[in-house]
Amino acid sequence: MPKKFLIIQTAFLGDVVLATPLIEKLRQAFPDAVIDFLVRKGNESLLRGHPFLRQVLVFDKKKKANSMRALIGQMRRERYDLVVNTHRFASSGVMAVLSGAKAVHGFAKNPLSWVYTRRFPHVIGQSHEVDRNLSLLSGFTDTGFTPPRLYPPSAAYDQIPEGDYVCMAPTSVWFTKQWPEEKWIALIDRIPSRVKVVLLGGPADREACERICRKARHPGAYNMAGKLSLLESAAWMQRARMNYANDSAPIHLASAMDAPVTAIFCSTVPAFGFTPLSPGAQVFETEEKLSCRPCGLHGYKACPEGHFRCAEIAIDRLEPERVGA
Repeated sequence: MPKKFLIIQTAFLGDVVLATPLIEKLRQAFPDAVIDFLVRKGNESLLRGHPFLRQVLVFDKKKKANSMRALIGQMRRERYDLVVNTHRFASSGVMAVLSGAKAVHGFAKNPLSWVYTRRFPHVIGQSHEVDRNLSLLSGFTDTGFTPPRLYPPSAAYDQIPEGDYVCMAPTSVWFTKQWPEEKWIALIDRIPSRVKVVLLGGPADREACERICRKARHPGAYNMAGKLSLLESAAWMQRARMNYANDSAPIHLASAMDAPVTAIFCSTVPAFGFTPLSPGAQVFETEEKLSCRPCGLHGYKACPEGHFRCAEIAIDRLEPERVGA
């Protein structure tokens, strides 16, 4: 009977992308294995049609108790050989320890980790998040580096525009991780006029992206926020001449597609271990030494110091005028 594995990552979209190397690693070690993946509701489309997954389980955080109860029952019926919990918070820990799996691996930061079969350190500043995730497979596979990977269907490429274009994902859940709108507008206007500029994001980002497009003078800037699925966005990024994004999920989508990407870090820092992994990826951050930076792992709704100087990154350092040259 083939081995059965469940990977849990119920955090944000980018965290799911950075957990996909576990799928690849398990597939390499156990070609006949059954692999399932548990995500929060809203992220499931990212893994739709994944060739190495049997099913994607969905945790509805708005119906937390009922959803957890149903998922735990489903897990126990599956009789997994190993549950790998990459999430570091209590809800996923409860589901992991009550899954009935033969073994549970996860990070020691999870408050339920004392019940795990094996617990592993999660130390910010010593390695990339992918390396930290892969360490959870110790004893089942080697832990050599494997990059993230996504699998858009062929239809995801159907609407991609002809000619040269760049993608920009100018928004973020957190204000202090988001380069200011006026910076994005100035960046768009530095892109050569023959190169189209496509703004990407989810439905919640559409208004902000529309405002940026409206204020930009570039003749070929248009807003696709909320119009593309996650896998369609990944496909568009793969074909782009360059992708520009904050320290947020889009840089990881680019990594998973080996797409060129320029990542802009404001309040957070590359040392946290969430840098893009694409060949030739670029990271830009302020050159000013700020005692307040980083102000936190995830960012804030407003700058705690009131000045947001970490966002002062010179646009000419990004050399946008060279795109398409």
